[in-house]
Amino acid sequence: MSSYNLDEVKEMAGGDEEFMTVIVQTFLEEIPPDVEAMNEAIGNDNPSLAYQYAHKMKPNLQMFGLNLMDQILIIEAWSKQGKRKDEVPEASQKITTKVNAAVVELKEDFGL
Repeated sequence: MSSYNLDEVKEMAGGDEEFMTVIVQTFLEEIPPDVEAMNEAIGNDNPSLAYQYAHKMKPNLQMFGLNLMDQILIIEAWSKQGKRKDEVPEASQKITTKVNAAVVELKEDFGL
């Protein structure tokens, strides 16, 4: 069972394998550093910076079928209304774990 789903990526690429690989490479280059920066912002109790990274990753996490919207919403709620702060560490951990698993699998599956 894969930790990601490429249905949306395939649809966007319209069957163009090369374009799909480019989308995957972009995900691999951009998302792990964003996750790291988001976690750093959370660690530094900087909700607005954490929000920026969480929000920026949202479309990619969705496109790769990672089902992390609930976790992103927790981080957004913390930064926007100061709510759900107690849930933020668990949410960021789940995002980190799922993204890391997807990165490993994508690299394997695409030979990158």
